[in-house]
This record gives sequence, structure tokens and C-alpha cells, in this order.
Amino acid sequence: MATTIPITKRGAEKLKAELHELKTVQRPSVINAIAEARAQGDLSENAEYDAAKDRQGFIEGRIRELEGKLAAAQIIDPSQLDAGGKVVFGATVELEEEESGDTVKYQIVGEDEANLKEGLINISSPIARALIGKEEGDTAEVQAPGGVKRYEIVAVRYAA
Repeated sequence: MATTIPITKRGAEKLKAELHELKTVQRPSVINAIAEARAQGDLSENAEYDAAKDRQGFIEGRIRELEGKLAAAQIIDPSQLDAGGKVVFGATVELEEEESGDTVKYQIVGEDEANLKEGLINISSPIARALIGKEEGDTAEVQAPGGVKRYEIVAVRYAA
């Protein structure tokens, strides 16, 4: 049985856009660069040819990687979720750190989408694992580098 990888609708669209760019822009561009380098003659000491071949290898590898990820993707549209107020994949959670009173907002996303600066946390991160299954008013304890942090779940939303 193939393993599915959860990804939000937005995350899948980003991967599809990157795949399209690689196939329609970068792949033809590197093929042209290889052809131009070949036209220069001796390939044994042709740095442009070597660089273009390396780039081609990277592009083809990334295309295969993206196609594999999209084939295994279980696309989840957060706005279509009905988890009864529980924290699930795709949910946006507003938290208050009990000690400092600081509030933060995170959306729980797949590995390829995670970006802490944008408030997107990986489903397998310690904080996401501590939040899954909880609901508004619950407290989550997270083992942080500086010790255990306690967060109260202020709000749970399911929006794209």
C-alpha cells in the first residue's frame, strides 16, 4: 500500500506551479544551454557544458521528486474540514503561551509547506503533535529547548 502524504490545497498548488516552471521553462532552457555548449566543440574542458549537465541533473531530479510527492499527496482543503473544533491537519490554531502571555498563530501543514516565518508548522513538529486532537480552552505542553512550554488553545479555525 502506498503511503499518502497530507498537504493543503495551497501547498499542492505551489508544488504544481514549481513542477510546471521546471518542465516548461527551466528544462528547455538547460537543453538549449547544453546544445550551445556542445556547439563550442571539445567537451572535455568545457565548463559551460559541465555546469549545464549538472543543472539538467538537478532539474530532472526535482521534477521526479515533485511528481512523486504529488502522486502520493492527499490534498486537504482546510475550509472543507469539519473536525468539531478539534485541532487537525490544516487547522489554524491561535495559542497563548501561559508564562509570557504571548499569542501566536500557526497553521498545521505538510513537511513541504512548513515555514515558521509564515506561521506554517510541520505536522510532525513537536508543537503540532502536542496540539493535534485538542480543542479551544485545552492546554498543550511542548518540550522546547528551554524546557516545557504550556500553551492555551485560544481559537481553532478551518480556513484555506
